[in-house]
Amino acid sequence: MKLHNLLKCFILFSLGLSAQERTNLNLKEALQLLENNNHEVQLANAKATTKKMEWQQSKDHQYPDVKVSGQYYRLTDADVNLKLKLPLPPTAGNVKVNEFMLGQANASLPVFAGGKIRNSIQAAENLYKAEVAKSANTKEEVALKVIEYYAQLYRALKTVDLINDNIKSAEQRVKDFSNMEQNGLIARNDLLKAQLQLAKIQLSLEEANKNVNVVNYALVTLLNLPENYKIGIDENQFEGQSPIKEVANTAQALQTRKDLEAIHFYQKANENSIKIARSGYFPQIGLSAGYIAMSLQNVVDVTNALNFGGGISYNLASLYKTPKEVKVAKSKAEELKHTEAMLTEGIKIQTQQALENFNFAQKQKEVYQKAIEQASENYRIVKDKHDNGLATATELIDADVEQLNAKINFANARANALLKYYEMLSASGLLTSTFNLTK
Repeated sequence: MKLHNLLKCFILFSLGLSAQERTNLNLKEALQLLENNNHEVQLANAKATTKKMEWQQSKDHQYPDVKVSGQYYRLTDADVNLKLKLPLPPTAGNVKVNEFMLGQANASLPVFAGGKIRNSIQAAENLYKAEVAKSANTKEEVALKVIEYYAQLYRALKTVDLINDNIKSAEQRVKDFSNMEQNGLIARNDLLKAQLQLAKIQLSLEEANKNVNVVNYALVTLLNLPENYKIGIDENQFEGQSPIKEVANTAQALQTRKDLEAIHFYQKANENSIKIARSGYFPQIGLSAGYIAMSLQNVVDVTNALNFGGGISYNLASLYKTPKEVKVAKSKAEELKHTEAMLTEGIKIQTQQALENFNFAQKQKEVYQKAIEQASENYRIVKDKHDNGLATATELIDADVEQLNAKINFANARANALLKYYEMLSASGLLTSTFNLTK
């Protein structure tokens, strides 16, 4: 919480300095904000807390119930006929009975209920553990969503920077072509091509800025930050990811995936439910004890009236109800068994795909990095030819466009490689633990 508060104070301070400036936010800081601010994560935590309370509540059923009651009654000239033949004083016939008081204390303890109480507690515990696993899985899913937006924001911001740089060279080209056209060195058509290309680039810049605003808004909303907060990207995070086969290992994924862990606990809870249903075959046995004190005005006082005993009960309707309840519980367990098998198959496929996608993204990044070198060299050659009258303006502009596209493609490939790396971690259930965010 201290880290969260310091981070939040820093953000608010940054907003106070300038709403237009971007504040760099690395992925760990973003996911820490997600942990503390996101409503979906907080809802998942609240559900886990509720299940924990229900588990604790179920334990109370194994303890005795104790009830205390007291009554006071005002009587109106009651006729009292004492059945016991006792020597009574002569004035006994004149005794007035106007009050009656009764106090009771009763305790009952279930001794045997066919295992219903014990299995109810175990079922509640397994449901709590399942909810904890679901909460952790929710964090994994939302964390991956944050990383997706983060990668998209990097793409958009990098595209804006690259287009801005290209606009400067395009504006200079228009200026040079305008002077050359005035001096009769080039045809007006070449100047118009340069001006048209500048207009296209400026339009692309507007689209890129729109994409920045859309993704930034989505990300700050997910992190529950102020709407006008501008997130900056830490570019150092987009280097250093290398293929790690053990990260996307299927056996590892089946051990660490929280959604599969939740299914396991639901299966255990269903096994408890079957045993709870079978408890209907058995009678219920309990012990009870009590204390009674009473007073009938001017007639009798009773104190220290202790009682204790035991009881047994059996619902005959259970003979035909219980078999159906057991069948229903078994059917639910069978459904969950198939769900678990399907999820296991899906995890295996997802893990393998995540590894292949990451390896492809790494190769793609290498190709686009070489493409930048090739496009830059091609532009240099074409520009030299154009300056010497050996290449047309169209060829020069096309070479410039290829150079810009190569740089944008490389930026996209870097973002994609980062995203695929964390998708690989997510497929193995290791995403949040990588950032030390698990509780």
